[in-house]
Amino acid sequence: MLTAHADAARTLSVCAPVHQSLEDRLPAWLPLSAVTDAARRLSGQIVRTPLLHAPTLHRDLWLKAEVFQATGAFKERGALNRLLRLTAPERAGGVVAMSAGNHAQGVALHAARLGVRATIVMPETAPRCKVERTAELGADVVLHGATVGEAKGKALELAVERRLTFLHPYDDPDVIAGQGTVGLEILADRPDVDTVVVPVGGGGLLAGITAAVKAQRPWVRVIGVRLARRGGPTLADGINVHALGKLPQAIVDTLVDRVVEVEEGEIAAAMRALHRSFGVVAEGAGAAAVAAVLGGRIGRTGRTVAVLSGRNVDGDTLARTLAA
Repeated sequence: MLTAHADAARTLSVCAPVHQSLEDRLPAWLPLSAVTDAARRLSGQIVRTPLLHAPTLHRDLWLKAEVFQATGAFKERGALNRLLRLTAPERAGGVVAMSAGNHAQGVALHAARLGVRATIVMPETAPRCKVERTAELGADVVLHGATVGEAKGKALELAVERRLTFLHPYDDPDVIAGQGTVGLEILADRPDVDTVVVPVGGGGLLAGITAAVKAQRPWVRVIGVRLARRGGPTLADGINVHALGKLPQAIVDTLVDRVVEVEEGEIAAAMRALHRSFGVVAEGAGAAAVAAVLGGRIGRTGRTVAVLSGRNVDGDTLARTLAA
């Protein structure tokens, strides 16, 4: 029996020629087949997350609940797809990645399951729960620098010194294709969607979802949500990234309808609304799409899917935010 992942992949593969002209706008490194192939590759190895109706938050709002992944975030889709694409020598040599937390956990979980040695460089400012969980999942954690950018420099050094394969969290075709499977599932569950709203850090999730959605439903609006004040302390550490990756930026420039920004207060309000009205815990980055909807940042949207990208927030931070 085919899984839901495989069903979605098969449906899109059959229908793709209907919108061939739009698929031609996808870059050569991200054809629709890369995303549908990723769906088949990941089938049965990650959670096929639900699409939840949330009328108490917004009349026609649906939540793509990536918070129910094993690691609590969408990142393991891209991490696993990239790991499964390693060559035999690369698997034997091990991998290294940099991450503020969710990519770290995705790599750690699936590398351990596949028998691949993983080293993760995390900034010293990364949330404690994400650092601890990454180590518990079996990765060698190295704390370095105050930002993901500084952690990246250290990860690249280790890649050279130890002959490890570097796994970028968002500027990698295989990672982006893996994240695009979220878009396949949204269309499979809600083919009549009008707007898809996606949190944006480095842009891998937005790029993958946009490619998958626009190749099938070119009229669907895809809107990215960034953090307005990037670089300092924030609830939304997962999207506290100064610039999109080069590969995601190419998708944003050609296919994304709009990118909006949300303030810290709007993110905190969305976290509270999700918990109080819908019983869902979301980290700051995970609540960003809902923050944009509730804050009126994207105007009239019709039937809307907001991606809840992650739930990994420190208990103390969550308690303070919910109590505010």
